[in-house]
Amino acid sequence: MEGEQASPCNMDAEAEDFGAHACQENISMCMDHWEGPNSGITSFDNIGFAMLTVFQCITMEGWTAILYWTNDALGNRWNWIYFIPLIVLGSFFMLNLVLGVLSGEFSNERTRVERRAAYRKAKSKQLFTTAFSFYLKWITQAGLQLTDIA
Repeated sequence: MEGEQASPCNMDAEAEDFGAHACQENISMCMDHWEGPNSGITSFDNIGFAMLTVFQCITMEGWTAILYWTNDALGNRWNWIYFIPLIVLGSFFMLNLVLGVLSGEFSNERTRVERRAAYRKAKSKQLFTTAFSFYLKWITQAGLQLTDIA
């Protein structure tokens, strides 16, 4: 922790050569456990938070801050190998794939609803036709009986 703002740092002298932020004894306080950025939500500590962090990266909402935090903790020599393909493949291909699947499912649901509405309309028309034919037979028979009486 430097000053008032907590930030990741590394105690390894070799990591400093690769761009990691090194803890300086006179101004830094190295904590045994740091909650992490965004109140501990942005991290790779467990599978749930890691998936949330990856989702945050592929939506391109604040992924650069995550990149900079990992650079501070580990150095910037190899982090780009993870983040650049994640952004390119994740945001441009995977999100479009998910949107395509969702669009397809909504289209299928719309087709199903339209078929159901057409079925209900046909059923209603059939019931009306059946009821009308029975009513017509009843009226015809009543008319015949009236003519027989007269």
